[in-house]
Amino acid sequence: MTKAEKEKKLKNVSKKSLKTMQKTRGHHKVREKARIVKYGTKGFGRNIWLSTAATVVMAITLIILFVTVVASVILTSTADLMKDKIDITIYFKPNTSQETLDELAAEMEADSNVKSVETSTSEEEYAKFLEENSESDDIINILDDEMTKMMVAKMQATMRIKVYDVDNLDSIRDMVDNDELFRSYTDKEKAPTYDVNRAEIATINSWARIARTGGVILAAVFLVISILIIFSTIRMAIFSRREEIYMMKLVGADKSFIRGPFLVEAEICGVIAGLVAGTISYVGFRILSPKLASYGIDVSVINNVLESNKLLLVFLAFVVIGIVIGRISARLAVSKYLHKA
Repeated sequence: MTKAEKEKKLKNVSKKSLKTMQKTRGHHKVREKARIVKYGTKGFGRNIWLSTAATVVMAITLIILFVTVVASVILTSTADLMKDKIDITIYFKPNTSQETLDELAAEMEADSNVKSVETSTSEEEYAKFLEENSESDDIINILDDEMTKMMVAKMQATMRIKVYDVDNLDSIRDMVDNDELFRSYTDKEKAPTYDVNRAEIATINSWARIARTGGVILAAVFLVISILIIFSTIRMAIFSRREEIYMMKLVGADKSFIRGPFLVEAEICGVIAGLVAGTISYVGFRILSPKLASYGIDVSVINNVLESNKLLLVFLAFVVIGIVIGRISARLAVSKYLHKA
């Protein structure tokens, strides 16, 4: 049998099969869906190299989206953690009594932005100094009774204030600068620590903004690339099966039946890309998180998600986003062909 005769026989068989499918399709929706899935799976294998390329680019896009979200969350969380640890220290004259410190604290606690107030006398500050230098024998050995009295006499009493909003300290500044009681006891030689760690917090917030902006731009670029690759893959699949599609139209196959296998093919790319990207992202974060934590970066929010039953939702999100990207790309490619045809 010649090649032309084989092709003619194959076309006749395909045409006969399609006519049978069209007759029974209305009564067998489940069978129709199964055939669509079957043809889509075969199409994925038939264009395996292009399908693999599309899957890889889609996986990279999903990983970049994950990195963008994670970077934004952990940097914002780190800045918030640093803000929570910040305390404003106000220094008072040495030997300010506990009663006076309590009175000053009561005034400060009346401010709505103040979360907590902790006071410490000169003696208590000296005790903290000894505790912080307990391992330094040189310092401990020279502190005789006379030296101790001299140090206590010169050591300021303190008030440490935690606030709700570190960016809104005007009312506290106004109280320290203008309240008569505060002005009477504040040590003029040592200014309050309003701006400690503010530069670090501003830097981290800036990194968070850069991570969000840069990540979104990079993800958008790879998203466009993945859509174009999937679009090209589906278009090439359509071109290689154009005669088959033509015969399907001749026997009255509707657009949804023609479109279905190509959508399935793209969705398979999305599912595989989602699973691959989710696995790489999870393993990568688990490897990097201890190193990030060692630099003071708060990774607890993401760790809590990945160590709980929400991990399944994370993988599901990867897969769903992959399917959506694949389906949109495939619909664009197939719709363009069907409108032309």
